[in-house]
Amino acid sequence: MTLLYSLDNPRRPPRSGDGAALRWLLEEAAAIAFGVAPADVRARTRRGAHVTFARQTAMYLAHVAFGLNYSDVGRLFGRDRTTVAYACRLVEDRRDDPATDRRLDLLEQVCGEAVSVPATLPPVQAARP
Repeated sequence: MTLLYSLDNPRRPPRSGDGAALRWLLEEAAAIAFGVAPADVRARTRRGAHVTFARQTAMYLAHVAFGLNYSDVGRLFGRDRTTVAYACRLVEDRRDDPATDRRLDLLEQVCGEAVSVPATLPPVQAARP
């Protein structure tokens, strides 16, 4: 039996090929980097400023690290392209803070490595008792 994530785990990535896995990856990475709950980042409501910034960072990473244009990022996150452009400007402005800049550099590096990992890696096998 091949398992990477437990089937009852709500944090497992989606398997659809419509970009949902990419969105999941970006939201998880941004949530972890900024110490917020991934469910809050995925919420349709605004939540607090720290959660909003994590969500904006996920959109920024889709644009910068994966090279998606604003319209494609908007479709991926269910937002308008102007919302994505605004998010990217805000995140870019916050790069003046050295701590935020280091976090964003690390996130970009991780995303770049995620793209360069060969898709032919063998699946993780579940341990047999």
